[in-house]
Amino acid sequence: MRLEKCWFCSSTIYPGHGIQFVRNDAKIFRFCRSKCHKNFKMKRNPRKVKWTKAYRRLHGKDMTQDSTFEFERKRNRPERYDRNVTENVLKAIKKISKVRHAREEEHHRQRMKGNKVMKLKEDAKELEQSIHLVGPLVKKDDMKKEKIIPLREDHRMEE
Repeated sequence: MRLEKCWFCSSTIYPGHGIQFVRNDAKIFRFCRSKCHKNFKMKRNPRKVKWTKAYRRLHGKDMTQDSTFEFERKRNRPERYDRNVTENVLKAIKKISKVRHAREEEHHRQRMKGNKVMKLKEDAKELEQSIHLVGPLVKKDDMKKEKIIPLREDHRMEE
């Protein structure tokens, strides 16, 4: 069973699925769905369309250089069947997928490292700009004098 890659978005095309376009110069373009085919006909660049893998790789959203991608490379040379080799390959595939998943998570963690600090700064700036919406600050002494009922931790009124 041969799994092809979509020319536009680089996703996997399973047998019996997708659209194939053959140009006059005999160049074959395979598309996973009509969305990719229509974007190709509109002459859109996959590197500029945000949902494609080419865009994600180009803008640092996905891992590009990783040794686990070597195993997914297309090989045109047929291999002689050997049961032991097949068993070892199936075991290795499981290990490689675990390694790839761990590396992807680490890549994502590194990409998102500074987001928490930026989010806190943005929230502080927004609060500073719209402090009038929050209301006046009330001190604990004023609460006792005016008998204001404080809110509990779970933000329900105390009775």
